[in-house]
Amino acid sequence: MRLRLVPQETNWDFFKNSKLFLTGSGALVLASVLAFFVIGLNFGIDFRGGTTIRTESVEPVDVGADRAAIAPLQLGDVAITEVFDPNFGPDQNVAMVRIQAQDGDEAISVETIQAVEEALQTIDPGITFPSVESVGPKVSGELVMTAIYAVLAAIGTVLVYIWLRFEWQFSLGAVAALVHDVALTIGIFSVLRIQFDLATIAALLTIVGYSLNDTVVVFDRVRENLRRYKKMDFKEVLNLSINETLSRTMMTSVTTLLALISLFVLGGDVIRGFVFAMIWGVIVGTYSSVFVASALLLRLGVKRDWSKPDAGAGTQFGDVDA
Repeated sequence: MRLRLVPQETNWDFFKNSKLFLTGSGALVLASVLAFFVIGLNFGIDFRGGTTIRTESVEPVDVGADRAAIAPLQLGDVAITEVFDPNFGPDQNVAMVRIQAQDGDEAISVETIQAVEEALQTIDPGITFPSVESVGPKVSGELVMTAIYAVLAAIGTVLVYIWLRFEWQFSLGAVAALVHDVALTIGIFSVLRIQFDLATIAALLTIVGYSLNDTVVVFDRVRENLRRYKKMDFKEVLNLSINETLSRTMMTSVTTLLALISLFVLGGDVIRGFVFAMIWGVIVGTYSSVFVASALLLRLGVKRDWSKPDAGAGTQFGDVDA
């Protein structure tokens, strides 16, 4: 018996309360923007600056023990990650200890670095420290701007791509869904004070791709049904298209969430922020593909006769497989 998360045939009306969904989504986006400016983000070392100490030992890395040894120093945000490299020998165990910049200091003092090294040596007397590197606030500020540019470039590219594949109405609907997903993810990170670092930016870009994939699947079915049912009301075409792709959407989202939840529970602190962003992004991305992108497309309208080319529609690549 095949596993089904939704019935084989559904006929649900996804636009019965579309105004309520759009209003609620708009309110959440606005709240997220306000949270970003009022509360701010809990930036990690990547964006605030700090010092990275590379450790090397013949003993296996024990992240928990190392963190417990450094905790009494009260240095704030300390991230410890083990480094894996196929070129390392069997007795070469490497870790990176990242410590946030202290208030009012460009870099961590020599005394603080020495204290960290002595604390780690109480756990493993044979540990060595091949390198110590510091990242100042100026470099961290550049990383913030680069991250913003990366997200904006991804959304802008999506705008152009969907316009060329479909029409500008589809493009605006898809981009609205992406902005919705990114804004809500930033908002939840701001409200819950979860650490925001470069891994979170990677998660945001992944969310953009995931949400776009869901949206394009629905939009592609909409385009097919517009050609097939030329006299059917546009709202009914949208409902039919969403119902036809609902099983695929739910199966993809649930299987992805199963893997992400496992990583969140078992993956440890190092990747927990990244995985949380992905879990949240999959949920809001699935929601926005149905209740934001499609609802906005219904209000914008679209041409009904796809058998006649429209030079101004930007659909010259609509039949290209990509």
